[in-house]
Amino acid sequence: MVFSQSQKASETYLDLNYFTGNIALHNTDILHLISGRPQGFIFSWNKKTFGDEAWEQRYNFPDYGASFIFQDLVDERLGDNFGLYAHYNFYFFKRHLSLRVAQGIAYNTNPYDKTKNPKNIAFGSRFLSSTYLMINYKKDNVFRRIGVQGGLSLIHYSNANVKAPNTSINTIALNVGLTYDLSQSERELIYNENEQGKTYTEPIRYNLAFRTGINESDVINSGQFPFYVLSAYADKRLSHVSAVQIGVDAFFANFLKELIYYQSVSFPEENVTGDEDYRRVGLFAGHELFINKMSVETQLGYYIYYPFDFEGRTYIRIGLKRYFGDKLFGAITLKSHGAKAEAVEFGIGVRL
Repeated sequence: MVFSQSQKASETYLDLNYFTGNIALHNTDILHLISGRPQGFIFSWNKKTFGDEAWEQRYNFPDYGASFIFQDLVDERLGDNFGLYAHYNFYFFKRHLSLRVAQGIAYNTNPYDKTKNPKNIAFGSRFLSSTYLMINYKKDNVFRRIGVQGGLSLIHYSNANVKAPNTSINTIALNVGLTYDLSQSERELIYNENEQGKTYTEPIRYNLAFRTGINESDVINSGQFPFYVLSAYADKRLSHVSAVQIGVDAFFANFLKELIYYQSVSFPEENVTGDEDYRRVGLFAGHELFINKMSVETQLGYYIYYPFDFEGRTYIRIGLKRYFGDKLFGAITLKSHGAKAEAVEFGIGVRL
């Protein structure tokens, strides 16, 4: 049975937010780059959902859209950043509180250069992976189609060790802005009471995944090398939105070959012989959060085969998956050791 709730709602809207804040000192190596309060703006296009599909109801009718960020990082050695993102807005407390989760790519105007800009150890390349979170209190249609909002933002930039150096930058900022409805309609929110409280499970499924990319060690100009990751894991779907995972990863990271050789000839006190195996094997447990055909994957792993010490034996993977049908998927994930990124992984896989 389907029933609806009357609500005069815009289907699309724009918002513009000004923000200012501080760069978080997550690494003391970037202290010399923090010389003021960064500022900028976030401009976004948003489309509302009304429950036409079941996932929209489960997530309390979120918005999805695209956004653009300009950020002045104040210090000329850091330059400015321009970013493009895809995002979701999730709503709470009678839709007055929104949480935006956005992922995209940014362009930096003044990255590290050995001669021209040697002190910018935050960005080793012009193109960066970027994520931002925004929590806003919103009030729509305060004056005709114009609304107001304000809250807190966290903006992260990193190239995930695609090229050294890469200490990254995190900005914590206050933001305030306006919203503008592009169109208004008498659309109603759709509720399907058959979905309310309905449980959903699946039997254990088995997955195979292959991931690859390029990265570089922290030694500047040591070279970019391809890496390969083979993964096998089982998952158990617990509900429409959630599954748990357990599996194994095999890592073939060629940058470690170069790093092992470099340490063996340059730092004899490290007791690296140069014959150490660059390969690693890890066990992991994970969780997958399903949103329409997309999902958010988080995994915590531990190396059981670890012949060369690099950033510790535990690792984290977080990223996005996109399903194509019931079996095939693509993924973009970030692998890190705590706050220290190792690689951006581009993957394909099959769920059997």
